[in-house]
Amino acid sequence: MTIIDAHHHFWDVERGDYGWMTPDLTPLLRDFGPEDLAPLNAAAGISRTVVIQAAETEAETDFLLDLAARTDFVAGVIGWLDMTAPDFAARLDHYTTRPGWLGLRPMLQEHDPALIESPAFLAALQETARRDIPFDILTFPRHLPAMLDSLGRAPDLRGIVDHLSKPDMMTDELGQWGQDMARLAAHPRLMCKISGMVTEAGTDWSADRIRPFVQHAARLFGPERLVFGTDWPVCTLAASHAEVVDLARTLLGEIYGPEDLERIFHTNAVAFYGLG
Repeated sequence: MTIIDAHHHFWDVERGDYGWMTPDLTPLLRDFGPEDLAPLNAAAGISRTVVIQAAETEAETDFLLDLAARTDFVAGVIGWLDMTAPDFAARLDHYTTRPGWLGLRPMLQEHDPALIESPAFLAALQETARRDIPFDILTFPRHLPAMLDSLGRAPDLRGIVDHLSKPDMMTDELGQWGQDMARLAAHPRLMCKISGMVTEAGTDWSADRIRPFVQHAARLFGPERLVFGTDWPVCTLAASHAEVVDLARTLLGEIYGPEDLERIFHTNAVAFYGLG
């Protein structure tokens, strides 16, 4: 099986625009680049990747586009734009012409859910939907009611939920997250990434702890709307790159056969991001 890692990051700490990098994240406070990921990809059987923004600046998107142009295994970049800016449409015009730019991701998890229902954000979301641009949804469960409301007014959005929207996996209950994910899955153009799980399940994570959340996402979205990603290097706070790949193979392999696994680990990412 050929694998596409549809969610990882690169960063250069000295660039200085990673506002979320606090001192308690010591293992991540160093540079991570293509030379670090290449041998991990080779060991895991990953042929191509999609690199995702990690800073709320266009400068970081430009940095990633430059790296992608020089890295043969990177298929493209999901960048950042200020979706409340008056010139959002013009900036979208600019980036849609840039080689390697695939779509955008606002870091909604860093903001109050009220932002998602603001007129400026909603207008930008509708413009994104109108242009059929891939949109990564980075949220915590507390953001989902607002996201669902805005999706009701931008129903054609081609979106993908990152990291299952980061449910609290330290509990056995699916709770409100489970209900809200069901409502998201009712939007046929939304997909879900099987990614970012180990960091939500604690440093003593286990497959047993994570399994109910993967099974719930699988029931809701099915093999045609699931996409695999490692969330490297953030995942290294709790697990190695190899452990993350093996975990996804194990949990999804309990549910699906080879044809559906090929969709989740390869084909769906190609279709969603237009990788060709």
